[in-house]
Amino acid sequence: MDKRKVVVIGGGTGTSTALRGLKRESCQVTAVVTMADSGGSSGRLRDELDQLPPGDVRQCLVALAADDRATALLAKLLEYRFPRGNGLSGHSFGNLFLAALTEITGDIGSAIAEASRILRVQGTVLPVTLTKTTLKARLADGTEIAGEAAIGERHENLELPIDYVYLDPRAYPYPPVLEAIDEADAIVIGPGDIYTSIIPNLLVEGVAEAILKSQAIKVYVCNLMTKPSESHGFKASSFLRMVCQYLGTHQPLDYMVVNAAPVPAQMLERYCRSGQHPVVVDVEQCRDLAAHILAEPLLSAGVYLRHDSEVLGRVIMQIVEQEHSPFLHAGVSRVAGFGQAFPTT
Repeated sequence: MDKRKVVVIGGGTGTSTALRGLKRESCQVTAVVTMADSGGSSGRLRDELDQLPPGDVRQCLVALAADDRATALLAKLLEYRFPRGNGLSGHSFGNLFLAALTEITGDIGSAIAEASRILRVQGTVLPVTLTKTTLKARLADGTEIAGEAAIGERHENLELPIDYVYLDPRAYPYPPVLEAIDEADAIVIGPGDIYTSIIPNLLVEGVAEAILKSQAIKVYVCNLMTKPSESHGFKASSFLRMVCQYLGTHQPLDYMVVNAAPVPAQMLERYCRSGQHPVVVDVEQCRDLAAHILAEPLLSAGVYLRHDSEVLGRVIMQIVEQEHSPFLHAGVSRVAGFGQAFPTT
């Protein structure tokens, strides 16, 4: 039987975590990656070389790289960040590598294809657009903020929520993205920063429409924690509502996957001091937004709180494989061997 085709849409650490898990599963995985990054090494290369930002692509390539010893060392090299050096300090080697490949091959699509070959990537990484565009946000008082980094890292006026975000100029999809979405068995949105990693993909012309048109199962993986600059006070339904709003649909998504594991007290205190709090799963408010709400122990607590990539990959694939099985009852999601399912009727 052909492997299931899974498309993961997002950017940053959340998407790379999902990809690491899915890489170990029996599926054909494609990452659709935001091109709105404007901070750090990516932002500098974007401004200085007039290229699309490579950072989110780099993370996805590393996540999908082959696991043999030689490739693992190369993947580690791509994640190396220079701590010093005039002009080098702060740059990721992988970003410089992709920037050089873009100069050599002529475009980032070809550069990604070459990097994928070198890393023996187990899947496909696609930029959502080749349009050079800027993410902009309008706050509740009408103030506008330009740039993904400025939006995601703002420290002032945090009491003012983001009213909406948009791309300027309008961006058009990289054609292979629409093909991958059309052919997918499952489309996974998230986890990731809602306004700066997830929604920028949905703002690219035609992408949201392609997702809605696709016959694929639509799965939203909710964040573990809120973020002061983007999602202060958000509950699970808040994240899901934003996804549905920017998809342009009033129909519920097929699944929402949320974390059921408690945050260790020490880490909770540290995160709360920086204004980050565990996302509350408000089941009643989520019922109209997701046909099935699945709570799983997804937490991996190291230096930072992250989703457990292996558990997340396994949950996603069991959802895909069991979607049409007798274990799936109307209004209830049940995945064998895993956590709690909430009835939605």
